[in-house]
Amino acid sequence: MSSPWLTLVGIGEDGVLAPGGREALAGADVVYGGARHLALAGDFAAEKRTWPSPFATVFTDLEALRSRQVAVLATGDPMWFGFGSSLVRRFDPQDMTVLPSPSAFQLAASRMGWPLQDCECLSVHGRPVDLLRCALYPGARLLVLTSGPETPRQVADLLADEGYGRTRITVLEHLGGEKERRTSGIAEDWSGEVAAFHTLALDVTADPGTRVRTRVPGLSDDAFRHDGKMTKQDIRAVTLGELKPHPGALLWDVGAGCGSVAIEWLRAANRTRAIGLEPHAERRKMAAENAIALGVPHLELVDATAPEGLDGLARPDAVFIGGGLTAPGIIDTSLDALPTGGRLVANAVTLESEAVLLAAYQKHGGSLKKLSIHRASPVGGLTGWRPLMPVTQWSLEKS
Repeated sequence: MSSPWLTLVGIGEDGVLAPGGREALAGADVVYGGARHLALAGDFAAEKRTWPSPFATVFTDLEALRSRQVAVLATGDPMWFGFGSSLVRRFDPQDMTVLPSPSAFQLAASRMGWPLQDCECLSVHGRPVDLLRCALYPGARLLVLTSGPETPRQVADLLADEGYGRTRITVLEHLGGEKERRTSGIAEDWSGEVAAFHTLALDVTADPGTRVRTRVPGLSDDAFRHDGKMTKQDIRAVTLGELKPHPGALLWDVGAGCGSVAIEWLRAANRTRAIGLEPHAERRKMAAENAIALGVPHLELVDATAPEGLDGLARPDAVFIGGGLTAPGIIDTSLDALPTGGRLVANAVTLESEAVLLAAYQKHGGSLKKLSIHRASPVGGLTGWRPLMPVTQWSLEKS
């Protein structure tokens, strides 16, 4: 086993290094960091290097320094929405030593008097602020890393748009440093300038009449822009139950339409991913707009049909086939792509597609069921049941 040659050193806004950080800098041949970090760290003998431009070339630079001792300065805890998460995707963790300082989340929670375990910690640094839409509910306490001085205004607008304009926003600037400052206001009335380096604390309050969008699958159909061809609310909830989303899992949504199943998959668990195949441009546009509106802008949409369009995609943990079942080979291609324990769920509304599912059930086993939903509606001056089209559903866990 090789000894670590790369050390991540957390540093606070006050220039205080993580325990062991001073020794790491003293023993380093090269120290990387932003100009602000290098200035805060004070004097040391190692060569100082600021981040390159473009930034992505830093990984090649670090690889070339493998035979030397290298330290990297990063704000707070490098492993919590920090540079460490990028490094561990490219280098063996055994090559690294991580020395964390208190994170911005810890400092913000302490300033607000909020127990950290009761908060949701998010980042929109280099990410769309639309990600916050998925985290909103009455009483939520959100701590948010930001991209710059314009972020509080963007977040305030988003909150007002979602029916949470009464939310109190607190901007915590330069936490732990000499220039630390706190500014608070209500989202719908937000104004003012803030420092680029800050953390947001959101005490979420709903406006009267705001409809809460739960992350439990089964959003109402009118939560989505669609052309009528979509997996309806009740069937969608059953479908997600069969798909079994879990943190970090990847879904292939074949025939994504307006994106309702993929979007609910992404909302149901943290760090989930979804790739939607949809050959119709207008439906891809609807799916993209729905994904943004419902807080999962990272939905990946592909202009393709299955099974040909599945070639080269990242291996899924689950596959949903909502359209195109009669295309030859779509079932076998999907099953071949799944790992052991992966889930395949397919819905059919036509007799031709139902025949495909019956054949798959007879060949592979699994579960085959017919779902029928009736909704009450006016019949003259009275009330009666109106049926939706029945859906045949086949589901299988690969063994």
